[in-house]
Amino acid sequence: MLSIKSVNALSHYTDWTIAHVHSGALTWNGFFTFAMIYWLAPRLFQTDMYSKKLMNTHFWIATVGVVLYILSIYSAGVTQGLMWRAFDETGRLQYPDFVETVARLVPMYWVRVVGGTLYLAGAVLFAYNIVKTWAKRPAAYTVPVIQAPALSKTFVPEPLRPGVDVPATAWGRFVNMTFHRAWERMPVTFSVLTLVAVVVASLIEIIPTFLIKSNVPTIASVHPYTPLELAGRDIYIREGCVNCHSQMVRPLRFETERYGEYSKPGESVYDHPFLWGSRRIGPDLAREPLASSPLREPARSECEITHAGLHAHHHQRHRLRQHPETGGRDGDARRAIRRRGGQGTGHGEGAGECDCRRPRADRRREGVRNQGSGGAHCLHTASRKRHPGRSAVGDGEGRLFPFSRYT
Repeated sequence: MLSIKSVNALSHYTDWTIAHVHSGALTWNGFFTFAMIYWLAPRLFQTDMYSKKLMNTHFWIATVGVVLYILSIYSAGVTQGLMWRAFDETGRLQYPDFVETVARLVPMYWVRVVGGTLYLAGAVLFAYNIVKTWAKRPAAYTVPVIQAPALSKTFVPEPLRPGVDVPATAWGRFVNMTFHRAWERMPVTFSVLTLVAVVVASLIEIIPTFLIKSNVPTIASVHPYTPLELAGRDIYIREGCVNCHSQMVRPLRFETERYGEYSKPGESVYDHPFLWGSRRIGPDLAREPLASSPLREPARSECEITHAGLHAHHHQRHRLRQHPETGGRDGDARRAIRRRGGQGTGHGEGAGECDCRRPRADRRREGVRNQGSGGAHCLHTASRKRHPGRSAVGDGEGRLFPFSRYT
């Protein structure tokens, strides 16, 4: 289902993606593992299971836990997808602020807590049962001796009787894979042929990627990361921001309305590994500085603040243009402002304080949004609209390490 475009448009980046993985992990992998160990334990320890009642209890507790967990996480995924893409009657996003979705999912998170707790409780019963079974093992194990006739160097297959050993019809024998038995008796040859088939198929896919330049989309303004940008990228990954935030805006209206211009393939040619992500616990950060919401800024997470950063090297260039006598440094700029007698820098009418640092309500009331009365852009927001791909992260000590795909 997730390969269908319309379904994926709803499910991607939501808890639905997580749900279809967890449902397989908890049921298929988890229950399969429990069952195999339950089957192996009596044979390995040469004794009966300590308690079959505990086995049944484990099964039902874990089953109820999985049902609660899966139903709640799938419901959360559908809820996220529908809320993100909802528009009101005026054509605007019905839920423009990301935190509205998070608040709606809190009850479902608690159901998942209950379901996961039941699943873990079943695992505790399982571990207790296995340990008690091991404690019942005999003082000395019986070592069975199994004999089998030696294999001859030449294999002579016994004739198969149609209708008895194999199906009577040719189609029935083909479906029964009788012919495959001969290949299975040649493991080395079969492995080599399999390897050749995989290598040939892979080369058919890989070689055109290197030979046909148009297969690798490029953008003229996209250049490899600088060492400083790579340092910022490493911090972004190290702090786990990449686990909660995506960096790919899809070409869907509800995404471009919320996050800005959709992402292009050529923007990520130097991302190894890419940071597109698969789940949005927080908002997308590919165009984060472009996104605006009345409730967004006060609720920003540390990852958003560090990622948005804000564009340290572009700010430095902007300050250098505004204050060439100071070299663009913040402290020197403030001193230059004081030398001018407290005059502002074109960012409002106050005594040198940038309007973007003032309460948003005050700026709205005075009709000032991100630029001052003189029309000059604010130092802290000037590069946001001109360079939407530029980002930076901090090191926790007030320094910014920009990482960007743009110059």
